[in-house]
Amino acid sequence: MRVWIDQDLCTGDGLCVDHCPDVFSLLEDGIAYVVEDGEVLNDPGGSGSLALVSERNIADTIHAAELCPGECIFIEVDVPVGVGGSDDVPDLIDLADDAA
Repeated sequence: MRVWIDQDLCTGDGLCVDHCPDVFSLLEDGIAYVVEDGEVLNDPGGSGSLALVSERNIADTIHAAELCPGECIFIEVDVPVGVGGSDDVPDLIDLADDAA
């Protein structure tokens, strides 16, 4: 799973950081950014701001996205090649439940 933030939509509330500080960070501009391996990815809206989420942070990342008042956190789920129907693709609730 990967995550990125649309900084144009970010309200700077910091709820994402409260829920998952390993994946999100507020910088001095008051806007949230994603973190990967301890490094802030601050290429707003660019491909350089797409962070890989470790398995232990999946549930917290999903909850942060659900609670974000700016609705600026976007999650991309890798779908395995050869997945047949839409029933085979897990939704975010399944991922959060599995990670918890």
